Amino acid sequence: MPQSAERLAKLPPYIFAVQGQRIQEMLTRGQDVISLDIGSPDLPPPPAVIEALSASAHHPNNHGYAGYRGIPAFRQAVARYYQRRFGVTLDPEREVLPLIGSKEGIVNLCLGYLDRGDIALVPDVGYPSYSMGARLAGADVYWLPVNEKMGFRPNLEAIPSEIANQAKILWINYPNNPTGATAELEDYARLVNFCRENDILLASDNPYVDVTYDGYCAASVLQVSDAKSCAVEFMSFSKTYNMGGWRLGAAVGNPEALKILLQIKSNVDSGHFKAIYDAGVTALDNTPSSWIEERNHVYQRRRDQIMAVLPFIGLQAKKPKGSLYIWGRVESGNGTKYVDKALNEALIALAPGAAYGPGGEQYVRISLGIPDDRLEVALQRLKDWYAKTSLSVS
Repeated sequence: MPQSAERLAKLPPYIFAVQGQRIQEMLTRGQDVISLDIGSPDLPPPPAVIEALSASAHHPNNHGYAGYRGIPAFRQAVARYYQRRFGVTLDPEREVLPLIGSKEGIVNLCLGYLDRGDIALVPDVGYPSYSMGARLAGADVYWLPVNEKMGFRPNLEAIPSEIANQAKILWINYPNNPTGATAELEDYARLVNFCRENDILLASDNPYVDVTYDGYCAASVLQVSDAKSCAVEFMSFSKTYNMGGWRLGAAVGNPEALKILLQIKSNVDSGHFKAIYDAGVTALDNTPSSWIEERNHVYQRRRDQIMAVLPFIGLQAKKPKGSLYIWGRVESGNGTKYVDKALNEALIALAPGAAYGPGGEQYVRISLGIPDDRLEVALQRLKDWYAKTSLSVS
């Protein structure tokens, strides 16, 4: 066989693919592993969404290609959502592009903008696809230090001018995966101004905007005046409507950036089939706010349940106002070693913080996407394990 492409040398295996294989092997051996690592909603979508999918799928004329830009009704529904939710006006023809989940859009945007020698500005704690997309494109990653004291927001003033001059994309994500950190409109305004001044594309990944707690309401970067001159935002149905496996999302904002993204996508994929888009329209137009509030209440209860246990399992965390995760700092030692021991000795799968960048080495991520009964078992296992073991994760 020929040698693999050189770009793979900079692209390590995806952490959850590796860990998932390890967990599957343990399950095959009869070990009852409980997964708190993947941010996959365990609850179903709204019933009307499933009904819309079924009705559309039963239509004999709905099984062909739906077009590279999806169907107009879907793009229009996304625009209505942005107007209703954020007061942002979008042109459905130029400023909305459907995606096969936001993850593919993130990577394809990197392929559309980055070449060898270019730089992507990536927080040193963040979703892995931001850096992996840059590496697939042959570009370099400049890690922006973020930490708890800074609210996990980048210090733009600390970016050297020579780096800013070479950078072409800046990635942001609030409510944040994995930290749960949030950003306000003034934070977004600073980011927009920085990117406008330095001719940088601001890419806002916003899948958790409607997964919030304690009355908090998250914003969109597009609410900032003139944001569409330099920004695109990724919205996703995976977390907002519990449709993770449906792989439906959209990129919105700057029309030139979306045109470039479409040029990549049209050479790579052919879009969803119509029933998925029809279900997406139903999710956007017919999901009552009470459904989202009730779903978030379930996550909030789980969040508080996990927070109460952290002192007994050697972790510390700030209570998040959004996202689907607890970002726990290991009180004594290393997050990767903690995760390995928890999996091997307590049969609990957590996500190692180092998977999210060099700033995450002392952390672990805990997902709220697990049924209540299994969460109770998992937390009790972790408490018993930590109490009995002479744990050393240094």
